[in-house]
Amino acid sequence: MKNDIVTVLTDLAQLDIDAVCAYEQALEKIEEKTIYQSIDSFRNDHLRHIDDLSEMIKNYGGTPPERSKDFKGFIIEGFTALRSITGTRGALRAMEFNEKTTNKNYKKALTENADFPPEVIALLQKNYGDEQRHLNYIQVTLQKWNVERTV
Repeated sequence: MKNDIVTVLTDLAQLDIDAVCAYEQALEKIEEKTIYQSIDSFRNDHLRHIDDLSEMIKNYGGTPPERSKDFKGFIIEGFTALRSITGTRGALRAMEFNEKTTNKNYKKALTENADFPPEVIALLQKNYGDEQRHLNYIQVTLQKWNVERTV
């Protein structure tokens, strides 16, 4: 089980590393102060996830991933940069896609690994809760954005 835990946690840590890179790309294009502040706080959540996951990986005898993008990270960052060219709306659309990915992966980790120790499950649930909150905010903000822009 030890290797399975380390593998799952390492994959999620890498996903959060890639998410931070995408958030940094998006933040460069967001002009609205309140949206910027929320997106920046979500980036900080991902940084905390990396720290917490890295500590748990060490606790189970693994080595956390380096804080650099992997191949998927380059793709995600490039996608975010392209979508963000159109400003706040494009940045939010890109982040919606990215948050759907992180939500899917955290949900899968919880669903497929219900036999992990309680402290691992608790961490995954906490991070998944953050991911759900991020996605909800982005989707609600995009809906409001669309309504405001059509009025």
